[in-house]
Amino acid sequence: MTSYTDKGRKPEAGRFLAFDHVTFWVSNAKQAASYYVTRFGFEPLAYSGLETGSRKIASHAVRMNKIVFVFQAQYEPEETEFSNEVAYHGDFVKDVAFQVENLDFILEYAKKQGAVVVKDLWEERDEFGVVRMAKLKTYGSNTHTLVDRSKYSGAFLPGYELSNKDPINKYLPKVEINFIDHIVGNQPDNCMEEAASWYERCLQFHRFWSVDDKQVCTEYSALRSVVMANWEETVKVPINEPAAGKRKSQIQEYVEYHGGAGVQHLALNTEDIITAVSIN
Repeated sequence: MTSYTDKGRKPEAGRFLAFDHVTFWVSNAKQAASYYVTRFGFEPLAYSGLETGSRKIASHAVRMNKIVFVFQAQYEPEETEFSNEVAYHGDFVKDVAFQVENLDFILEYAKKQGAVVVKDLWEERDEFGVVRMAKLKTYGSNTHTLVDRSKYSGAFLPGYELSNKDPINKYLPKVEINFIDHIVGNQPDNCMEEAASWYERCLQFHRFWSVDDKQVCTEYSALRSVVMANWEETVKVPINEPAAGKRKSQIQEYVEYHGGAGVQHLALNTEDIITAVSIN
């Protein structure tokens, strides 16, 4: 294991504060959101769909403490990027959003470093203020949305209306999960370094920790991993790749079943893991 004490040059402007929310592309958004309510103790947060003017996509957001998951599904049975990716990957994490300060600087810096902009700077407004966002392409089919909500006081985002409480919540035991600790991206073999370097070059992240296949291995499988982090180390993104062994690495199995690089897991912080797991 290697821990990196040198974070390199501090970014001259812009800050990544935390994970803002995670968006899943799924076949049935309401059903997926309901699973996290009934099995993990999340509560309904907000909804966007036909009733709010969204004619193509239904979105159900759920929240627990500082964690927000958004589940999106397409309404119409037409061939789109959305339907093709869900058909190819199955239900999957499409976007990991970061809450940031000085979005303009972070975005312009990423552009100069060659980041692919999926959606350039845009604003969403309602009676609670304005949210500014931009979307960048990262590994595989995944994206990162940069979110500046410094001038917004609403519960989630413009275009959403608050969801009603689910009556089942009052009958469920309380689960204490606090925040997203890290989000892991699995890569095909020999692609870890390219993905990690993208975070260094485009987002000014640094290497926080790493292991190789001599340190993480069994008789049958192994992996390599490098953890990327922002300057304040409030956002951590481990990047994994498989290593050769007698059998397939779990990383290789993920890449094959997912159809390429993607988010393998989300690590959620809890102060009592035994109780949290036993309740779920």
